[in-house]
Amino acid sequence: MARHPMAAQESAAHTDWRLRLALAGTLLAVVVVVLGAFTRLADAGLGCPDWPGCYGHLTWPDEEHEIVRANEAFPHAPVETDKTWPEMVHRYFAGSLLLLVGGLTVLAWRRRGQRAFKQTHFLLALIILQAAFGMWTVTLKLWPQVVTAHLLGGMATLSMLWLIAERLRNRGRSIPVHEYRALQKIRPLAIIAVVAVVLQIALGGWTSSNYAALACADFPTCHGEWWPQSDFQQGFNIAQHIGPNYLGGALESDARTAIHVTHRIGALVVSLLVLALAMLAWRAGSRRWAIGLAGALALQVGLGIANVVFFLPLPVAVAHNAGAALLLLGLLTFCYRIQTVQPAVRHP
Repeated sequence: MARHPMAAQESAAHTDWRLRLALAGTLLAVVVVVLGAFTRLADAGLGCPDWPGCYGHLTWPDEEHEIVRANEAFPHAPVETDKTWPEMVHRYFAGSLLLLVGGLTVLAWRRRGQRAFKQTHFLLALIILQAAFGMWTVTLKLWPQVVTAHLLGGMATLSMLWLIAERLRNRGRSIPVHEYRALQKIRPLAIIAVVAVVLQIALGGWTSSNYAALACADFPTCHGEWWPQSDFQQGFNIAQHIGPNYLGGALESDARTAIHVTHRIGALVVSLLVLALAMLAWRAGSRRWAIGLAGALALQVGLGIANVVFFLPLPVAVAHNAGAALLLLGLLTFCYRIQTVQPAVRHP
């Protein structure tokens, strides 16, 4: 039975609203990821020793009498005003994103048969878990396992919002049969590249949370050697006990070197995979995607090298986190387009 024209219009309008909200959520998630990186790299992760407030304040203590009271209430964590505001601003934006996802879920419930219904509920569960990791980041005092998981959760939230937007606006696309077959052949490599980038982001989070970004101060060698002395057992001991405070890191130099070197090796593996994928995409006729993926990779590698050469300048380090998000979203979108594209059928 054909759908009533009015019902069809209402359904399309409802989808458009969800799409707008998903796109707005994607932009907000980018801001949250960048603010999270700024907070972490500015050593402001413990700028507020309590949660969800800051020294018992809804904002943060900035008046002299407020700071005095805060120092009396938290003598082990005196107020540093240059670190309180980044932490709370990050929490405000993260809270706003949670509310936006809640609104997106309510809209999904109004028409349960439409696209991205299950994905929206998965996203809601994910962002609630992400809020818990944000709390544990503070209460467990920057335990590297939690900090890394929090970073991955932020990237997963951003990715889910973007993929929901992709699903809501995907009206079906057809391409020539030969191009369709060529893209399907490179689909496994695209999936492998996504997995490799996710693992590399996890390595980046582990590097940052263990303060190993400057464990090697030279490039392309490390301590003047191609294979420096490293302690991989301690560097990747994910079963380490929860310590009193991980601000500044708790690992020895050789352990941090092991983490840094592994992150460089991961960057090399990712580069080879993405370059191979870009080359095959070019041959398959998707030249814009080939240029886009190669460009995102070049930007990210350049920022990574600049972090070492210029001793981790804050703007470059934050941009490196944003570049990781850009590369991940590019690969995910490419995979999704390969998954949903259809071969054009020639009519006689």
